[in-house]
Amino acid sequence: MTKINTQQLLTEHRNESTMNIDSVSTREMLQMINNEDKKVALAVEKEISNIANAVDTIVEKLHGGGRLIYIGAGTSGRIGILDSSECPPTYGTDPELVQAFIAGGEKAIVKSIEGAEDDSELGIQDLKSINFNKNDILVGIAASGRTPYVLGAVEYANIIGAVTIGISNNPDSLLNRVAEISICPVTGPEAVTGSTRMKAGTSQKLVLNMISTGVMIKYGKVYENLMVDVKASNDKLFERCKNIVMEATGVFHEEAEAVLEETNYNCKLAIFMIISKLNKEDAKKILDKNKGYIKKALESIN
Repeated sequence: MTKINTQQLLTEHRNESTMNIDSVSTREMLQMINNEDKKVALAVEKEISNIANAVDTIVEKLHGGGRLIYIGAGTSGRIGILDSSECPPTYGTDPELVQAFIAGGEKAIVKSIEGAEDDSELGIQDLKSINFNKNDILVGIAASGRTPYVLGAVEYANIIGAVTIGISNNPDSLLNRVAEISICPVTGPEAVTGSTRMKAGTSQKLVLNMISTGVMIKYGKVYENLMVDVKASNDKLFERCKNIVMEATGVFHEEAEAVLEETNYNCKLAIFMIISKLNKEDAKKILDKNKGYIKKALESIN
């Protein structure tokens, strides 16, 4: 068993502000937790430049045929899986475009398999299972910044020439050093010592929200602030599609519904058809030529 000095990790330090969290009233206990949570967004704010670098790099690689892959263990792995799984329904992406791995495999999503995170070879094997290559981007997520499963995968990705991004919560961690782009929101000691599912986990969720949302906006999946590639798969989403088209174009419900039916509920194509006044075939050709960017497509015909 490898000896680990957790005292070197800021996320493992005791929080002086919550030393008596077990003896105060419930309201006071929750106020302590909330006070700590307030620090998270500010910690993420300090990393915006690094997050922006990550977004721009990812978009460039995706346009070149690459894929975005998250990898983590425990809470970090589950947050990666959550973010990746929401991209297809929200932005109409192919399920292969954004993927995620967790140490221990699918079982670890709902049941903790703690020992799996200590095996660096498992991370490499998971990447090899999808033929991970130099065109892809790997985002390693680990609050400690020292998880062997994540580090093994990141180091392998570096060796084959892929872009690597590290998200951790301890400054000067191994992950910060080995990743090409480092994102490190310093959230500090947790309200309950070492419980990094709290502030550290929240910061990771915020960062991945920013990365995936930023990437999808830059990838042409958003027009103004409307998610125009949403897939209509239930009653709520069918109505959302209609509302999106109405908001984007100013048409009434009946026209939005009619054009959506003509395009098989392709919001983006319906919007472009209405604004450009082009037929479906011509509108699709121009949109495809402009890689699905509505604004660029409109500029090309004006």
